[in-house]
Amino acid sequence: MYQYTVIVGNVGRDPEMRYTQGGQAVCDFSVAVNRRWTDKGGEQQEKVTWFRVTCWGKLAETVNEYVKKGRQVLVVGEVDASAWIGKDDEPRATLELTAREVKFLGNRDDSGGIHDSQPVNHEIPF
Repeated sequence: MYQYTVIVGNVGRDPEMRYTQGGQAVCDFSVAVNRRWTDKGGEQQEKVTWFRVTCWGKLAETVNEYVKKGRQVLVVGEVDASAWIGKDDEPRATLELTAREVKFLGNRDDSGGIHDSQPVNHEIPF
């Protein structure tokens, strides 16, 4: 069996880097994926889904160096859902994504706009 999940969203918190006892790099951060639609009554709706993302090895080191809160990223990996009852007796759930690939799509400036992180060459190469 094979599972493949792709998300595009904005980083919600700066990555946190640590190392296992064996020296393996591990990096965790969160990503918010926004979905917007118009309901049957013509009202704009929005839903935000949060993912906890974990990266390992060289990918963890690269993410820790370049990813910051607000940056737009594409993450490819395997997702796992966990559910539990919180201390307040309310049901809780989380989506955890183990990243196999992270692409840096852009970053967020102070005004909240998204800008490409790399210049685009519009010239035809031939």
